[in-house]
Amino acid sequence: MDNNFLDLSGRTVIVSGAAGGGIGTSVTRMVAQAGATVVAVSRSEENLGKHIEPMMAEGLSVVPVAADASTDEGIAVTLEAARRTDGDLYGLVNVAGGAAPATWMPATRVTREDWRALFTQNLETMFFMSQAVAAELKSQSLPGSIVSISSISGMNTAPFHVGYGTAKAALVAATRTMAVELATDNIRVNAIAPGVTATPASGTYVDDDVERDRRAIAMGRRGRPEEQAGAILFLLSELSSYITGQTILVDGGLNLKWTHMGADHTSLFLKDDTFRAAITR
Repeated sequence: MDNNFLDLSGRTVIVSGAAGGGIGTSVTRMVAQAGATVVAVSRSEENLGKHIEPMMAEGLSVVPVAADASTDEGIAVTLEAARRTDGDLYGLVNVAGGAAPATWMPATRVTREDWRALFTQNLETMFFMSQAVAAELKSQSLPGSIVSISSISGMNTAPFHVGYGTAKAALVAATRTMAVELATDNIRVNAIAPGVTATPASGTYVDDDVERDRRAIAMGRRGRPEEQAGAILFLLSELSSYITGQTILVDGGLNLKWTHMGADHTSLFLKDDTFRAAITR
């Protein structure tokens, strides 16, 4: 690789949740720029057209796939697309997940339906996609790197968002166990845990407040999607060839201060009092 340890040329990397315009889209671009062929997976054909097709027009090696990564059918479609690429399958980035504003509520109000939906979206999707990619790599005796997205909510407490935080914590546990099982197959399994990052999804409940960010985050600002993508590229690349089973906090030092909760234990990042009142009832 001519000492370019970030070079992913000749390799195929699947990005699940690639077209939301946030971290997944930044990962897709950065990994393609590192030389990989990226299988960019999204449930939304509209989002693929909006965020992925421009990369293809620039000449980046990106293959858009409209599929639901939370289903066996979607996983099968994704792997078939990966098999059709010129490079060897190597990487998987599990970005698909998240939680709608309606999922914020006290633990005493969470229903089984709420709980199961969050675990499906944030844990099962990651696990079964990882399982399928790992099996494919093993069947061909190929090395690989799997990177998933947890959250600072899975590394600390998540008041009024217990289902999401617990699912993200479980993702960390799954990452550690899979890392042990797959280590002798030369397949590494890691995760990152983003702090508050300026993405379209987070914009539904986080507003712009420079002074609040300065108080709450050690580095004084929210993260950018490409900063999360950089950590993911590192974990995919040969620069991290002796790292497995780890979850890297990428949060600008938010966890070091952990002062972003108000007197009512709700996050200071919530952008309006109406929403704050609604989730605490």
